[in-house]
Amino acid sequence: MSKLDTLKEQIQEALPDLDFVVAWERGFDPAHATPYHIKEEADLDRMVLDATCAHNLASFLTGFKGKKVGVVVKGCDSRTVVQLMQEKLIDREAVTVFGVPCRGVLDKAKLRRAVDLSRVESLEADETTVRLSANGEEQELPREELVADKCITCRYPNPLEFDHMAGKPLEPVGDEATQCARIEAFEEKPVQERFEFWVGEMDRCIRCYACRNACPLCVCRDHCIGDSRDPHWVSQETDIRNKWMFQLIHASHLAGRCTECGECERACPMDIPVLMFKKKLSSAVKELFNYESGVDPAAIPPLFTFQIDEETINERGW
Repeated sequence: MSKLDTLKEQIQEALPDLDFVVAWERGFDPAHATPYHIKEEADLDRMVLDATCAHNLASFLTGFKGKKVGVVVKGCDSRTVVQLMQEKLIDREAVTVFGVPCRGVLDKAKLRRAVDLSRVESLEADETTVRLSANGEEQELPREELVADKCITCRYPNPLEFDHMAGKPLEPVGDEATQCARIEAFEEKPVQERFEFWVGEMDRCIRCYACRNACPLCVCRDHCIGDSRDPHWVSQETDIRNKWMFQLIHASHLAGRCTECGECERACPMDIPVLMFKKKLSSAVKELFNYESGVDPAAIPPLFTFQIDEETINERGW
């Protein structure tokens, strides 16, 4: 039995006790999947489960208070469930988690560079190859060249929190060292070169807030500093200073909370590597507090508690 068939059986069995289950269906073309709600058994026929299922469906959970819902999660998505539990933003008893092991999702930006997505007629991906037909031409591309960067060094291909699991567990493809390699390589560059890099990236930002809106831990959108005029932290001016200010505040608000699901980068229409900000802060939190967000349901996020003396911070020795 395929992983998809197993998942369908699990959802079908649990559905009578739930208001709905959030899963993926085929999007507007074969290269895209999109979230949808399974409310009755007939909806199961629309469900898909493949390398195009990139959305972190746990992002929707904070909007379902008062309902009993199910959600399908990959390994990285399950870290969001754990973090939402830790921050008491969801009622775990009201959420049924359907876990699926994941070998990596396709990066739409990389796909766009390889093929005209508006012409894609079919797409299939196995463990090593992506086979697609576009404008009447067949192509075979190495899967490793098309998966999202976060998947190349993934340490959590299997869900960490789940009620049902569809499929056999997978081996991690990365470790903590490979996870931080990109940040460390960037930090080795001269300060001026790093500064010019971010000036160029921020210059392309259009302040659409897609990164914020897609983030599963950005739950204060009604009071976001990007929209607030009292206090007036950030203006609507399109200069680099205000764009950079917003991105750094956004990253700071996610310190010790970001689960590195990559939704911010996936949603960015300008392909700006905004996840680098969050990864840098995550590595600092790991170093200072020995804490990794969304991994241990019993852990308390370091910024949610207080200790007079931190084990790794010598405040009194200055």
